[in-house]
Amino acid sequence: MTALTVYLGLFLTALIAATILPAQSEAVLAGLLLTGDYAVWALIAVASAGNVLGSVINWLLGRGIERFRDRRWFPVKGDALARAERWYHRYGRWSLLLSWAPFIGDPLTVVAGVLREPFPVFLLLVTIAKVGRYLVLAAATLSLM
Repeated sequence: MTALTVYLGLFLTALIAATILPAQSEAVLAGLLLTGDYAVWALIAVASAGNVLGSVINWLLGRGIERFRDRRWFPVKGDALARAERWYHRYGRWSLLLSWAPFIGDPLTVVAGVLREPFPVFLLLVTIAKVGRYLVLAAATLSLM
């Protein structure tokens, strides 16, 4: 497998994992880190870029959610969206620092779009959260070697 294919696969997995679709970018990143064949900084950068882009897609979905909220195919279930809205109203934009967290992170990024969080603030907070998560994962994985 070429390096480009590996990085593209990691990017796509991280992008999909940041949307409502099920995927595990952490397992892919950890596996690639354990091979020792790729630069750690490059793997973290690629995974982070894909994951942040997936969150941006969620934010964009949130911007137009009112038109599609009641459609069967819409990727965010009503109870998950309501839970994320409560978090967001309680903690405000700082809740986006939990955008890395399973179950609540993806709906939070959708809610940020619904509530019209300014894009530069959204991007900064989500990037901090996503990069931070991958840095901790990389450190934990590499400590096993």
